[in-house]
Order: sequence, then structure tokens, then C-alpha cells
Amino acid sequence: MVELHDFALIAVILAIAAVAGLLATRLRQPMIVAFIGVGVLVGPAGTGWVVADSTVELLARMGIAILLFLVGLRLDMHLIRTTGTVALITGFGQVLFTSVVGYLLAAGFGMDTVAALYVALALTFSSTIIIVKLLSDTRELEQIHGRIAVGLLIVQDIIVVVVMIAINALDQRTDNAVTVSIVVVLAKGAGLLAGVAILAKCVLPSLLKQIARSQELLVLFGVAYAASVAAVTEALGFSSEVGAFLAGVSLAATAYRDALGARLVSLRDFLLLFFFLDLGAGLNFADTAGQVAKIAVFSLFVLVGKPLIVTVIMAALRYPIQVGFSTGIPLAQISEFSLILAALGASLGHITTATVSLITVVGLLTIGGSTYLILYSHKLYRRLERWLRVFERAGTRTVDIADKDAEVYAILYGLGRFGRHVADHLSRAGHRVLAVDFDPHRVGANTRDGVTAVYGSAEDLHFLETLPLNQARFVISTIPLLETNQALLHGLRHHDYRGHIALTAHTVHDAAQLRAADAEAILEPFSLAVEATTEILGRLIDEDADSDDRNDD
Repeated sequence: MVELHDFALIAVILAIAAVAGLLATRLRQPMIVAFIGVGVLVGPAGTGWVVADSTVELLARMGIAILLFLVGLRLDMHLIRTTGTVALITGFGQVLFTSVVGYLLAAGFGMDTVAALYVALALTFSSTIIIVKLLSDTRELEQIHGRIAVGLLIVQDIIVVVVMIAINALDQRTDNAVTVSIVVVLAKGAGLLAGVAILAKCVLPSLLKQIARSQELLVLFGVAYAASVAAVTEALGFSSEVGAFLAGVSLAATAYRDALGARLVSLRDFLLLFFFLDLGAGLNFADTAGQVAKIAVFSLFVLVGKPLIVTVIMAALRYPIQVGFSTGIPLAQISEFSLILAALGASLGHITTATVSLITVVGLLTIGGSTYLILYSHKLYRRLERWLRVFERAGTRTVDIADKDAEVYAILYGLGRFGRHVADHLSRAGHRVLAVDFDPHRVGANTRDGVTAVYGSAEDLHFLETLPLNQARFVISTIPLLETNQALLHGLRHHDYRGHIALTAHTVHDAAQLRAADAEAILEPFSLAVEATTEILGRLIDEDADSDDRNDD
């Protein structure tokens, strides 16, 4: 085997990853799966270049810290309060039901009690890093299901830390070890939250004013702060991911979060490459040949059962089926914590290497499978919608218009930045607007006169039945997602809507697709902004040229 020094090793790995990434893009495959495959190639199962405690692992951990720091940076306490309850209830409910069903499946295969418990717990947890990266790539992290999913994953991370501490305490064979350990964990957690809150309130605002005078120093501070809080959190017995996330949340309310976020995105993407390489290198494929049936059943349960459990729980909380489905789909895989949990169990002699291999292969299959589920979740939902409706509770979809006799001039989908401006323009013109958004924060924040905001989805065909389509002269979608607008157009035609339809597109390709579907009007805010900007600049250039001519005369 060829011996490579650290610098040459990183160079070779990056070159292989670049080739694999290029091949994946040409084949229209997710880059994450390609990078994990490269990790397997350069890990112990392949060339053996990447081993535990290597430079790759260190860079991977830095990438994780920056990723979770940026996630926290995009949140604020108001958003956490609006999604915290549902994330907490759904998180605990999903862990409970998934572990129970997983244990029953493992016991059904004849596994002993301890091994069945380990498998059940491993199937329960999902990868925060992979899910956040995929949701960020698909621009769903800021949507309601993305925020709930992140909150749910934080709940999972806390639970897995408590579980691993409890396992270590049980191995010490003392009667009160578990109770003492859990009390200590809770005390450390409370202290950590209090410390971060004091920093956010008393230290960071004045410190950032000094640091922000230099953009380079601001970026350095962001990386140092995220890594430092993550390191302190890890020293307290929690995961570094939780610490990095809390570091981001503590800066989310400051005026510098956008500047920090924009400058750290490229560094995040580069360092996360090493996380996926390290993950692939750590996979263990020994003793898998005789476990094909178990692997198939457990993988199917994770890919189908976990999203279904989340969908049902959120439906019971009266969230629309589509929101529950979109929240559950990213969880259709097992976490890197599951692999760590399995390794811990093997080191303590609780489970065999065969069980570790089983969990490893299920992890690889579900990570790859869930990547495709996330990328094609909208199409998948439309195919499964009629069957998922059986879980919907009465009262989920309600449209409450204060004055039932007042005519609705326009139904507006989306109360984002563009949608809010459209709603303001229509209401100032004296038109009554019914605005629809599936983000309860936006619905609750609406205080515009003449604009009634309700909770609903543009892709929900049945929801259209509750809207006053016979009154509305216009249906306007300010949502820039092609699949969503296509579904809305199909639904309106299905209900034989006779008014005007205006749909939004952010790209030339999306606009062409909507025109091909015979959409009546396409709103292209970016193209219009370019035209207006060009016109203004052209006028200024002409005025400047005229001024030069006069000066020459």
C-alpha cells in the first residue's frame, strides 16, 4: 500500500472527491451519496488511507460545528417559541413509537433483549448534519416543516446523549449511578443554557460592535465562537452539535447574523465534504452476508415507518398532512450517533460485531434512500396524498373570514417578502384579500387591514374546496416553487376556476415550464428587477454622457 503524507493524502482525497462529485452531477445523483462512497473507498474497507483520529476527522468536526452554527444563526427566539411545542411533542413521540416498533421487529428476528434494544435505539435517531445540509440545499430550511424538523432533531440529540450516559452508568453496576448521572446532566444543561443566555444578553452585543469593524475579524470570531462553545458543550458531556447550534442561536438576534452567514457558507460546504468522507470511512461491513432479511426489513421500516409515525403524530396535533409528511420524510435514515451508540455497545460487550454491521449497513442504505426521498418529496406526496388523508383529523383545515358576506377579490398564496408587498398593494387599492400560507408564524403576524390570513397549502387539492373560488377574481401565487405552482394550477382547473391566475417564477426555466402548462400570467420579480435596474442605470449613463458633452462645449 502506498504511504502518503498528510498534505499529499488530503490532495489525493480531494481529487477523488471532485471526480466523484462531477460524475454524480452528470448522473443527476446526490453529491452526499457520492462523497460517502469516496469515504468507503479511502477508509479501512478500501485503501485504508483514512483511519480514526485522522486529519479528515478533525476537519469533519469543524464542518459540523459551522453547519450547526449557521442553522442556529438563522433562528430567533420567536421562531423557536412558535415551533418548539410541536417539535418537542413530535420528537418524544417519534422516539417512543419508533423504538417500540423497532424492538418488536428485532425480537421477531430472534435477537436477544439487549441486542434488540440497541437496534431499536439505533433506528430511532436521524442525522442532524445530513438532514440540515439537504434541507439547506433544497431551500426548505426556513419553511415551517424545516424548522420543525430541526427542532425535532435537537430533541433527538439530547435524548441520545442521555441514553449513552445511562448505558455507561448501567455498566458501572451501581444502584444509583443512572439517577445521579441524569441529575448531573440536567444540571450541566441548565448551566450551559444560562451561560449562553448571559453571553447573548450582556457580552456579545458590545463585543460584536468592536469586532464588526473588520469583516475578516468578524468571520474569524464566528468560527472561533462556534468551535469554542461546541468544545465546552462536549466537555460537559453533551454533543458538540448542540453547542454549535446554541452559539448560532445566541447571535441570531444581532444585526451581524446575515453578514456572518453569507461569509461562512462556502467554508461550511468545503469542510462538510470531510464529514461525509469520514462517515463513509467509518462504516463496518463485516458479518453482513447472513443478515440480508434483517437489513431489508429494518431499512424499509426506517424509510417508510419513521416518516409515517411523524406524519400521524403531527396530524394528531392538527397540522396539515403535507406539513407532517414534509417534516417526516427527512427523518427516513439513521444517524451517525446510531453508529457511535453501536460502537459503544460493542466496546462494553453488550452486542456483537454482527449487530454493529447490521446497524452500519442499514445506516448506509437509509442515508442514500432518504436523500432521494427529500429531493423528490413533492412528487411523492402528490402520489400518496389520497392514502395519507385517512390520518387527517377534522378541523385541520379551516378558513375563517370575519365577514362571510364580503366579497373576496383575490386569493393570495404566500406571505413572504414578495407576497406581503402584493397583499399591501391590493389592500391599499381597496380590494379584499384572502392570503394563504402554511407557516403559522406568518399567518399569526398578519395585521393588514383588508387582508385575512389563513393556514393552508398551495398543493392541497382538497383545501381549495374550502376557499371562496366562486367570489375571487384573481388567484395569485407568490411562491417561487415550480412543483407547487404546477400543483395549484392543476387544482384550480380541477375545480373549474374561471378567474385570472398569476403564478411566480424565479428562473427562466420555471417560467417556460409554467407557460408550457398554459398559465395565464407569470410573475417574474427577478427579471422585472433586472429590467428596472437596467433602465435606471441607462438613464444615469445617458445623463452622465450629456453632462460630459456640456463640459466639453
